[in-house]
Amino acid sequence: MCGISGYYSFHKSISSTNILEMNQAIKHRGPDDEGFWLYDHDQGISFSGNDSTPKIKEQFSVLQEISSKIALGFRRLSIIDLSEKGHQPMFSENEQIIITFNGEIYNFKKLRKELESLGHSFRSNSDTEVILKGYLEWGNSIFAKLDGMFAICIADLTTKKIILARDRVGMKPLFYYRSEEALVWASEIKALLKNEFVKPEINWNGVYTNFLFQTTLAPQTCFQNILSLEPASFMTIDLADQKITKEKFWTLPSPSVKNVSEEEAVRKVDELLSESISEQLYADVPVALMMSGGIDSTLIASKSKPFNPDINTYTISYPFSEEEVKNASLAARHFGVLHDIKEVSDDEALDQLKENIQHFEEPYSSFEVLINAAKYAHDKDFKVVLSGNGADELFAGYSHTLKLNRWLLMRNFNFVRPFIFTKDKFSQRVKNYFSQDNMFDFFRQSQISMMPLEAKALIQPGIYAKIDLRLSKYHASEAKNYCGYFEYDMKYSLSSHHVFRDDLSAMKYSVEFRYPYLSNSLINYVASLPEHIRFNGIKNKPLLRKTAEKYLPESVLNMPKKGFSFPVYYFIKNEKRVRDFIAENLNSLKKRNFFNTAVIDDWWNHQEHEYDWVKIWQLVTFELWYQKYFEK
Repeated sequence: MCGISGYYSFHKSISSTNILEMNQAIKHRGPDDEGFWLYDHDQGISFSGNDSTPKIKEQFSVLQEISSKIALGFRRLSIIDLSEKGHQPMFSENEQIIITFNGEIYNFKKLRKELESLGHSFRSNSDTEVILKGYLEWGNSIFAKLDGMFAICIADLTTKKIILARDRVGMKPLFYYRSEEALVWASEIKALLKNEFVKPEINWNGVYTNFLFQTTLAPQTCFQNILSLEPASFMTIDLADQKITKEKFWTLPSPSVKNVSEEEAVRKVDELLSESISEQLYADVPVALMMSGGIDSTLIASKSKPFNPDINTYTISYPFSEEEVKNASLAARHFGVLHDIKEVSDDEALDQLKENIQHFEEPYSSFEVLINAAKYAHDKDFKVVLSGNGADELFAGYSHTLKLNRWLLMRNFNFVRPFIFTKDKFSQRVKNYFSQDNMFDFFRQSQISMMPLEAKALIQPGIYAKIDLRLSKYHASEAKNYCGYFEYDMKYSLSSHHVFRDDLSAMKYSVEFRYPYLSNSLINYVASLPEHIRFNGIKNKPLLRKTAEKYLPESVLNMPKKGFSFPVYYFIKNEKRVRDFIAENLNSLKKRNFFNTAVIDDWWNHQEHEYDWVKIWQLVTFELWYQKYFEK
């Protein structure tokens, strides 16, 4: 688990100050080591950095200010093969292939055996070298073979190409900036902004989707000309003509398994989850499990003990999480695993609030509990934490999924939309409901964010007129059933939102989150099952619940679904300092002339609906995002 950065300047050599500052901006992703590789005039040279280990500094000189057209930077969080043999950038024997890699490959031992049978030898025990040798053997086909999470950069001097690749569901982020002058890439946008070619500018198309979906829909970001490499794809740039091509190496399977019984599906899910857990528990550092008290994480805990009898579990306790904490403790006793409860007080939740918000590189709509969960793991010296994230998307876990069948019926009455003339809030909500013409619209509505009409009223007309409102480019297959919704949950709820936030939260404290529910085989199998086994429209996660029945206490199985986040509305109602914090930032935002101040005041002064605070919090986080990344 690490952070990567790099650039290719098309026309001129630029100062290494760029890569040094880019790498420093993501030091939190890898405090254990760093390395550099610079290429100019057909010559590549490796360097250490100020944070490199003593042995690496003995091997490579510390990078000072020189110039080059290409530079690769790397920060290391040592998880597997803690020795200097796992140092990056890593090279092929002839030093013509150079790789930097952020992530973990869980099937690397299997791939290593296959490569050894094909004649390859290895100098380290790292998964990085397996990717490198796999690329030598299979070329770009290696990416489809990798089971895990990854963001990879490969500089191939034999073919004069640079290749960037990202895992199937985007568990590891990879951002890039492209102009006529350069291609710049990094694990976080913070690093991109340190490059001399990159000047921060608001991308209002990205902000618009962020306001509608609580996250910016990939490949867009809220920064102009900064894009997110889409999951399950790789991008190649030709060093000869700077031509860029993109290819997908995997697509989400459609239902294809027929005549399978529920019992057989439960047995197979159980088997695949066990296999995934056993692989993801592997590390050369201590591993812990974060338990929320719900089905997803407690099932992982129950199935982890046979593979690691000494597995540590912990639960974050915060206001109104008493039921979850109680169930987590009950489950831990039931399984006989070590368990700790980390109570997060109101003061602790609000401590460093501004810094934590600004750590995220776009506006968002919650207090992130996962930052506290990562800090706890860091303080307890756990570098690796297993998470239940991904189960909700994979197994139909969200409560709004249960509204799907009703919407499929009600959409037949969308013709009433033009006849709603009243402007009150209730009428606007009704009009919004009957504006859901396709599955993409239903998914948007389920995110409990701004409605399109609200965004239009909020954004100043001059800015709004320039926004591309045609969102059809984000559409998937638009199948009118659960499988159509499933595509959006996996593509946007998971890839653009949850795992992206997870990564930033964990890496802020140099912690690696792993996701047993997101193994290649489990995703492929569940996606291929008939709809009636995965979704019944009555209860969420029916297949996972059936799988969990023989493992979990009844109270955990029957606990209603609840999001894992601090209750923002509770803080708004009960904490004067939070209200003052909001008012201060809204007043600052109103002076920028981006938004209609009357709308901001109306939203802030009339908190009527259960989720009216979401829009306010999005505006507050927009202001703090703007302060951090645009004001010097």
